[in-house]
Amino acid sequence: MSRVTVLHLTGVIYFGEESASLRLRVNELLESSCQMVLDLASVTHIDSGGLGTLVAVYSSARKVGGEIKLANLGNHVLQITKLVTAFEIFERGEDAAASFERAATAI
Repeated sequence: MSRVTVLHLTGVIYFGEESASLRLRVNELLESSCQMVLDLASVTHIDSGGLGTLVAVYSSARKVGGEIKLANLGNHVLQITKLVTAFEIFERGEDAAASFERAATAI
């Protein structure tokens, strides 16, 4: 079974360098772990490009049989848009990581 990777994001997720770096990092991590939590506790802003990036990394994970869950969403734009229905969202990163194990034992 693949281990769960928790990626603690900080600062902003904007279109451009931040989004490109996030995509690259997630794709690298997907090579060793298909179960990933993006912890947004220290993210201060997400623009429309950042939202697109979250959807893109979610799609990348799904294509390789993986899954990405979000933690510590706060009041980010995802709650206002319908994108919350695409992601499984948790208040704490630990809870998101543990949900992978619970899902595996339920099978």
